[in-house]
Amino acid sequence: MWSFPIDYIEPVFRPPSEARSLILPLTNGCSWNKCSFCEMYTQPQKKFRARKDDEVLADIERAASAFDGQVRRVFLADGDAMVLPTRRLLWVLETLYDRFPALERVTSYCLPRNLAKKSVEDMTALKAAGLQMLYVGMESGDDEVLARVNKGETAESTRSALLKMREAGIKSSVMVLNGLGGKQLSEQHAINTAKLCNDTQPDFLSTLVVSFPQGEERFRAGFGDGFEPLDQSALFSEIEQFLSHLELDNTVFRSDHASNYLVLKGRLGRDKQRLLGEVRLAIEQPGAMPLRQEWQRGL
Repeated sequence: MWSFPIDYIEPVFRPPSEARSLILPLTNGCSWNKCSFCEMYTQPQKKFRARKDDEVLADIERAASAFDGQVRRVFLADGDAMVLPTRRLLWVLETLYDRFPALERVTSYCLPRNLAKKSVEDMTALKAAGLQMLYVGMESGDDEVLARVNKGETAESTRSALLKMREAGIKSSVMVLNGLGGKQLSEQHAINTAKLCNDTQPDFLSTLVVSFPQGEERFRAGFGDGFEPLDQSALFSEIEQFLSHLELDNTVFRSDHASNYLVLKGRLGRDKQRLLGEVRLAIEQPGAMPLRQEWQRGL
């Protein structure tokens, strides 16, 4: 009886665009795992550890045999494979491209803090070895919001990581959380996040709505001074302010994650005015734009 060649420690997460990728865990869990808004790796079995080389190699060999080497995309899991030393990442990339002749791209999540000790030369070597893109959770470009949610990053640490990636030629896919600052910090969250995006010019940019499937208690405990969530109209107003302050040259923009009420797709800055028009229509004429119902939303 055939079984999948990789024995995952559930749950396993990956970006929506990696739906057709082979997910190869280099670590279990997340090395930071203190963000109050994140519930991805909070289960006891997801306690962080880096997997041993022989474990990773065994997974690669079994997958190569099971799929006859015909894997085109690989996503390196879990939360931040980039915490590993550059030499180990280079070995993984070399092994993957050797065992999967049809391989076209390798990607991973990335905490900005994990690039602080990696030089541009390190990143350039990883790009040359076949690492094409990193998914970076910017969440916010506002230092107060980042501190309130215990992100463990600042606007500057994220800026430094994204500019290092750009210099090395590695593409960036940046995620921002709509509503993360609540009513109190909404304006500065929108404006400073747009500023950080302008400074770093990500290749891909997406917005998700902050959500708490397991309840808000953990988040509220860390936020301080009372967190007031944004209602649907206020979420749209925050997105409008965010978009209006963006000055991007050639960034693919998506606000189509299942957590979003309003689906937005375009390229910035080419489609900025159209996207702003769609958001304003949703604000000014409720019902004029198709919106997801609550039962259709999720993580």
